[in-house]
Amino acid sequence: QVQLVESGGGLVQAGGSLRLSCAASGRTFSIRAMGWFRQAPGKEREFVTAINWNPGSTYYADSVKGRFTIARDNAKNTVYLQMNSLKPEDTAVYYCASSPTAQALGVAGLYNYWGQGTQVTVSS
Repeated sequence: QVQLVESGGGLVQAGGSLRLSCAASGRTFSIRAMGWFRQAPGKEREFVTAINWNPGSTYYADSVKGRFTIARDNAKNTVYLQMNSLKPEDTAVYYCASSPTAQALGVAGLYNYWGQGTQVTVSS
């Protein structure tokens, strides 16, 4: 089992920044990739970004490229999501997920553990 705990969500004005954290515990040796997904009210869950453990490649949805950055701290088993230039359409619950597959990328079905989610609200 892997446990994932997100933190860092909140309310921010458009153009502002937030940093989300996702701390993994448990059988972390099984993790080969981690990703962030988000779900806005009335919408399907969508892929935001992912990073694999080796070689640390990153992948982004077109909607967040150039504004969001994913990074990892192996020593802390933590993944971060730095979100800059936030827009009202970024408002959603953000979920962290882990996968035993290095190339999980944006395929939600390849992630087997999920965090509880953290709310991000961007006001206009």
